[in-house]
Amino acid sequence: MRIGMMIGEGSGSAPGLDGLVERAREIEAKGFHTAWMANIFSFDAIGALGIVGRETKRIELGTAVVPTYPRHPVVMAQQALTTQAASGGRFVLGIGLSHQFVIEHLLGLSYARRASHMREYLEVLGPLLRGEPCDFKGEEYRVQVGVQVPGAVPVPVLVAALGPRMLELTARLAAGTITWMTGPRTLAEHTVPTLTRAARAAGAPAPRVVAGLPIVLVRDAAAARAKAAETFAIYGQLPSYRAMLDREGAAGPADVAIAGDERALEEALRRVEDAGVTDLCAAVFEAEPGATARTVDWLASRAR
Repeated sequence: MRIGMMIGEGSGSAPGLDGLVERAREIEAKGFHTAWMANIFSFDAIGALGIVGRETKRIELGTAVVPTYPRHPVVMAQQALTTQAASGGRFVLGIGLSHQFVIEHLLGLSYARRASHMREYLEVLGPLLRGEPCDFKGEEYRVQVGVQVPGAVPVPVLVAALGPRMLELTARLAAGTITWMTGPRTLAEHTVPTLTRAARAAGAPAPRVVAGLPIVLVRDAAAARAKAAETFAIYGQLPSYRAMLDREGAAGPADVAIAGDERALEEALRRVEDAGVTDLCAAVFEAEPGATARTVDWLASRAR
């Protein structure tokens, strides 16, 4: 299992652009495989990772994730291919539907027809990211265009797919899934087998499964879980994550957070890997003084 970690907004504090580059350089030097960046209400994640890509050499860079509704898929393709060119082929595009509260209440857009929206979105986005012209006529999108970005290689797409329909769609039209707040039992019994079966039925390659989870190396696991409950409270209220927590039998985000000493973390990561996860996206949080740096160093030792 490859080990990456969140940088930028959602990884504790939201750093400035120079701080973002510094974080990426640091975890690259420590041997992490991937740096992931959320797209919330700070920097544009695709554009910021293009800058990070010019300032790093080896580490893979990925979005976790960019909402689809606010961006036409042609615009998303142009942005992603530009960042792919800037990073020398090290970029992976994670996309998702976001949440009804964000799309409808904050942005004033429709959140209807979610599965068909994502299917059409990927039908347009996929060819463009492979450097092919798109000729698609659907209910939401009608596109006849090609995008040529010099120096860009094809961009892999990961979809924040949680439910069965989205996982099946992802298996056919994307490279894999990227989850958040989905525990090891749900990954092993629902996410991975649903995705794998659908990929096999479609004759698609084995899918990539990226699991995003809070993690911290601490002396007092109970206190760390209390901190996780406070820090990540919103994710226990959003319907899509709530559904995954319910599948896990978890009362809230604190129950899927990985917290404890080295042995506890080792056992937790083994469960995640045994579930079929190919990549860990570690969201390290400061549960006690010095915990963030200690956790990053421990994860780096596992990545190496």
